[in-house]
Amino acid sequence: QVQLQESGPGLVKPSQTLSLTCTVSGGSITSGFYYWNWIRQPPGKGLEWMGATTSSGSTYYSPSLKSRTSISSDTSKNQFTLQLSSVTPEDTAVYYCARDEVFRVEPPHDYWGQGTQVTVSS
Repeated sequence: QVQLQESGPGLVKPSQTLSLTCTVSGGSITSGFYYWNWIRQPPGKGLEWMGATTSSGSTYYSPSLKSRTSISSDTSKNQFTLQLSSVTPEDTAVYYCARDEVFRVEPPHDYWGQGTQVTVSS
């Protein structure tokens, strides 16, 4: 069974770039055809889909975050990464990676990581 695990710094300063990694085990990110997503949940708010990359390397972004978001993959490490630039305290959230068989913005997603808290603060 596929498992996903997010990792990265828990604290980022305003104006910096947030970088998170999702490490996938139990399956290759290039096998089959899947959407590998990044999703976040700010405190007291709902889930927000940020973007996705596919097994073939295509990328999709939320229009509201597209100008600040980059998603890429490292097939040699079976990982995919999120970079969010010019962060503000409004980017404070629990960040999740997830996998889907079909393109999906709204939950439920097929497989989730446990999530990682990121706080933007000076």
